[in-house]
This record gives sequence, C-alpha cells and structure tokens, in this order.
Amino acid sequence: MSTAHHAKASRAALVIPQWQGSAARHPQRLVEGAHRLSAMLPATRRTVVDIGLGPGRDQEGVRSLDVLSSARDAVRAALGRSGDDALLTVGGDCGVELAPVAHAAVRHGDGLAVVWFDAHADLNTPRTSPSGGFHGMVLRTLLGEGPTALLPRPEEQLSTRQIVLAGTRALDPAELSFTESEGIPALSVQALREPAQLVSAVAGTGATHVYIHVDLDVLDPEHFTSLSCPEPGGLHPDQLCAALRMLTERFHLAGIGITEHAPAAGSADSDSHILGRILDSMACR
Repeated sequence: MSTAHHAKASRAALVIPQWQGSAARHPQRLVEGAHRLSAMLPATRRTVVDIGLGPGRDQEGVRSLDVLSSARDAVRAALGRSGDDALLTVGGDCGVELAPVAHAAVRHGDGLAVVWFDAHADLNTPRTSPSGGFHGMVLRTLLGEGPTALLPRPEEQLSTRQIVLAGTRALDPAELSFTESEGIPALSVQALREPAQLVSAVAGTGATHVYIHVDLDVLDPEHFTSLSCPEPGGLHPDQLCAALRMLTERFHLAGIGITEHAPAAGSADSDSHILGRILDSMACR
C-alpha cells in the first residue's frame, strides 16, 4: 500500500487564498479557485489561513512584499499547529508553497526531494524577474536567493540537487541559464509519458521523501481551462495523475501543494472533474 493511502485518514489541508504573489491579468480569481478546490475536501480537515484581500506595497522589486511576508508568517504559525503529518496545501498563487516546503526541508533534511510540476520554473530573482510577481521567484527563494523579507532560515533552505522540474516548458533566459549551470533535472512533457523516468530522476537525488508541487498550468490548456498563466503543449490530465500515483507509491510523502487554480465565469465542469482526479491520485480525500 502506498504512503499516501496510509496517511489519508490524518492528512490536513491548509487553504491559503493568496493572490498577491501573482502577476497574472486577473489574480483575484485565485481566491475563488482556492475556495472551490478546498470545498472538494472534508470540512473537518480544512484550515483556512487568513490572507488580506487587498494589495500591499511593492518593495525589493517584488509586488505586495509586505502582504506576502505577513502571509508567510501566518502559514508558519498554522504549520506549527499541524503536527507531523504530510499536509496538503491549497493555493492561491505558487508563493503559498514557501513555508510548507521550508517546513518539509527542516523535517527531512537531505532526504527530501521537491518535484515541481509547473509550466514555469519559478527560479527568477527580484533582479531577473520581468514582472515582479513572487510566484515566479518562490523556488529560487527556497534555494536562498530571493527578497530578503522572504528568505527561509538556513535550515529551511533547499539545495539544487533536491529539485526535479517536471513539465516545465516556459523559462525566462536567466532561469534557463541557472538550471543548466546547476544541472537541475527538467523532465519534458514528452518524457513524462513514461512516469518511471520521473521516479528515476527523484531516486537519483537520494531522497526518501518527496514534496510534490502542482501548479495547474503544468496541464495543457486544451484539457484544463481554469488557469492564470496557460502555456500550450502541457500535460494531459492522465499523464499527471499517473505520475502522481507513481511518486506516492515509490516515496514517502512529505507534503503536497496544488496552486494557481483560477476559474473564470463559465469554467468548464470538466475542470472540477480533473481536480477530483488529481486529489484522488494522491489519496487526498
């Protein structure tokens, strides 16, 4: 039986309806997206983290940095009350992953790998970001390079050898240069047709535990429409679900994050069905 099924009965969900880290055209849709996704989970296992609704001040080349810092602190506090079970984090923009991944890094140390399912690498810095949106900087910040106010403590930081990118296909030039110079594995959409390649890449990090980040824009917008930053040529939902199942069967689960759900008026009912399949593939409900 997989680790995910062992943990199913006790896994809690942190719902973080944060939009201020997004540079998308309609970032407030992420608030509705977080709540819609959380409504698919048992109410007794949901904790909503209070995030201010308004924008904050732009500082250090980052939009709404003060709000993001306060949100990070609120999530840290919620994590401190959550116990040691693997959590599901429901966003919100990708910046909601900052504290949960850092929390997993402290718990599992060098035994942790982070699999980043995302059309984008999220490896910009405030200096290289073309938008100032923190959702494109969160993974680089977890590596210890980011806005000062959001930098993880030393024991919370990742090393590049702990990261595996999956389905990433839209990198800014500075991100591409960084991934190549650091040798960060990046599995293409085509490579993920065989999920065993992903398992092999994670095993190559030496990890025993895996944190799985799912930005829904890893999916092809032809199959899933409720996206902030759609990129063509993405995964079919069947591919994503197969990869998630295989990861949770092979490794202990350190945590899961699902982000960037941005439903618009008239969003397809099929999107809700796909979200349910994603949750079920990791035994989250």
